[in-house]
Amino acid sequence: MEHSATNLPPTEFTRRPLQDVRVLDLTRVLAGPYCTMILADLGAEVVKVERPEVGDDARHFGPFLPSAQSAYFASINRGKKSITLDLKSPPDRELFLQLAQQADVVVENFRAGSMDGLQLSAQRLQQQNPRLIYAALSGFGHEGLDVDRAAYDVVIQAMSGLMSITGAGPGQFVRVGTSISDLLTGLYGVIAICAALHQRENTGRGTIIDLAMLDCTVAALENAISRYAVSGQSPEPLGTRHPSITPFQAFQAADASLVVAAGNEVLWRKLCQTLGCEHLVDDARLSTNDARTQHRDYLEEQLNEYFGRGSQTEWLDKLRQQGVPAAPIRSVEQVVADPHLASRGMWHQMQDGQGGQLLTAGSPLRMDGRSPELSDVAPQLDEHRQVILTEWLQVEKR
Repeated sequence: MEHSATNLPPTEFTRRPLQDVRVLDLTRVLAGPYCTMILADLGAEVVKVERPEVGDDARHFGPFLPSAQSAYFASINRGKKSITLDLKSPPDRELFLQLAQQADVVVENFRAGSMDGLQLSAQRLQQQNPRLIYAALSGFGHEGLDVDRAAYDVVIQAMSGLMSITGAGPGQFVRVGTSISDLLTGLYGVIAICAALHQRENTGRGTIIDLAMLDCTVAALENAISRYAVSGQSPEPLGTRHPSITPFQAFQAADASLVVAAGNEVLWRKLCQTLGCEHLVDDARLSTNDARTQHRDYLEEQLNEYFGRGSQTEWLDKLRQQGVPAAPIRSVEQVVADPHLASRGMWHQMQDGQGGQLLTAGSPLRMDGRSPELSDVAPQLDEHRQVILTEWLQVEKR
């Protein structure tokens, strides 16, 4: 469905590539809201459809700002509009159907079959609006043997195998420090929706997108599956080590840890020269990457001895001078203070509507040398009801 674009200079338009796209967002918590936040960042008009009185579950997750607004909710719902609808109520369901006729995209992350039970299936919506793109983001998808299972990020990290390769060592499994399965699903959702919008330009018809958190996380296992296929052995957690590139891990300096990524033979020789252990280059146990990987315990013992002779700062300075990739293991506090990230515009201040501010990550997208304009507010529950009804349905007061 086409909508007139705001008259903006060409440079502004390139920063808002989805500004003529209308999105009905039925999602909650993280995977879906993260997906629709990125669409909003890119210029789409995102209308968040929430439950009356309660809203998105994430509105009740801490930490909370002085205004009592959830920082969790605000950080992933910037730039959206909010309307409350009880989709179990016939009048509200009818209102949603009218809105869906004016939408380009509907995004939901209910369990499979939930929208069918509300008589709002993708097929019904597309009958009324053949150009509609319908994106369903769920734990296990809408087809397959486990579609009726409930899922949260930690469940998917465990079931996908991701948790089995994350941790300090064999049997020491840990959850990835962010809800990575939710975030991956949100990102794949954006990719699929953008592809469907492009396809619609050629076909004139919408698409039904079925994305499963489990699928998205398995797709991101990188070479763990190929390693199993070749060796017949399930990979195990290796701490900071890389399974097939060595040295590519953390080492202990005299005062703190640092990571080093000597990803080829040239970098390996430069690392040894910097540390003053050139003799290791000629050590048969370390002469090739495969050899170093097979003898990684020996290599780690040798390099830690040399790293222990200097401070983290000293080694980082020397390694940088030699062009060897290395870095400190920074805290979030240190990351927030990084002047490089500030120079890239990666920090974004949100407003809570009562004079309070919340620091969040900005958008990593840069096009034509500029980042997209980001909203600094998240919607209050049902805040935009009248605006939505007026602009979408030409209803003056309701």
